[in-house]
Amino acid sequence: MAAQQYHHRSSDASSKQQDAPKRRRTRGKPPTGFLARLEHFTWANFTFPMSTGGLALILAEQTQGYTFHGLQTIGKVVYIFDLVIFSLICAAITYRFVKFPGTLRASITHPTEGLFLSTSTLSLASIIAGMARYGIPAAGVGPWLVRAYMVLFWVYFALTFCIAVGQYVLLFTSAQLKIQDMTPAWDLPIFPFMLSGTIAAVGASLQPAWSALPMIIGGLTAQGLGMLVSVLMYANYVRRMIQYGFPSANSRPGMFIAVGPPAFTSLALMGMASAYPEHHAYFGADALTVQILRVIATMTSVFIWSLSLWFFCIAVLANLAVWRQLSFRLNWYAFVFPNVGFTITVILIGKAFDSRAVKAVGSAMTILIVATWIFVVCCHARAVWRHDIMEDGKDEDVYADETDHRHVKPGGHDPEKQA
Repeated sequence: MAAQQYHHRSSDASSKQQDAPKRRRTRGKPPTGFLARLEHFTWANFTFPMSTGGLALILAEQTQGYTFHGLQTIGKVVYIFDLVIFSLICAAITYRFVKFPGTLRASITHPTEGLFLSTSTLSLASIIAGMARYGIPAAGVGPWLVRAYMVLFWVYFALTFCIAVGQYVLLFTSAQLKIQDMTPAWDLPIFPFMLSGTIAAVGASLQPAWSALPMIIGGLTAQGLGMLVSVLMYANYVRRMIQYGFPSANSRPGMFIAVGPPAFTSLALMGMASAYPEHHAYFGADALTVQILRVIATMTSVFIWSLSLWFFCIAVLANLAVWRQLSFRLNWYAFVFPNVGFTITVILIGKAFDSRAVKAVGSAMTILIVATWIFVVCCHARAVWRHDIMEDGKDEDVYADETDHRHVKPGGHDPEKQA
């Protein structure tokens, strides 16, 4: 009897301890309705403006191999829409962190959601690069925007490097993260820093020589580190698939993330080689130096781009195998953003070799990217309406066990669970 009373008191005490955080988790009057759901508004929501900004970049006239009247205007509209979406998402996630104390720290240290912190700075990368496509070329814009672009590049460069180092420290020390649960999302912390190369490739040609060359060198440094870290992650990712098979069905859209690093590296190399400033004779005559750089960059880009093609094909087949089991998650935006880099690289290769066929393929891929973006946005809106996301247990703030699904290879389950 005494044991039962003790057990009853212990249960009451533990339940009170569990309920205590719930009573303290809001400031002021507890929100209701949609505002209450913002407690689960994770960093992964930045995949929406990230992909929208990528779409704006690919629709720019300067990007495409074939254009038509009004294409630049369409791109501008998408770019402005991206700015609006980015602002709204910043407001929503700020509300979450203010209204639900403790969620900021929890979101950064969470083994799954923390990886998506990088999507916020990836969204900034597409916004900054969009300035070079839609802001600086606009009539009536003074040199201040060119200078602002340079400042933003270096601020972004420093910020994303610190984030990459900090996030990987958390990744390496987190007891919850295990190699069998690895997905390409583990590459996300280095992705924003790597896209410093893309920002340099897009905007260095608009800079004066004294600022263009440091920007190119900085971009090359960031792109190199990003690609090398990605290669290290690829080794673990491939090993994980060999031993355990593909990720669970709802994690497979994230497999397209692996397409991004080689693709963006290829387009960055070609873009920075083309933006190499004239009248800088450090390596010899300008004409000869630029010609050598462009040839090396183009051949290297084709070499690296092939890895993107391989990962793209594997991701497509893996997702087609379980397409009936897929339900919307924010990682569906991986159908868009990594493939933006993949498509732009195809277009740049077509331009470099003056191939009408390759440029036409790039245009067709652009149409597919636009259609995919529209489809994913519609699915996103439907999922929010139906409470399929932004609900308890349905978002990135819940850790997913990638060895606990029916597609795991025989004998590939978590050895700790088997023990």
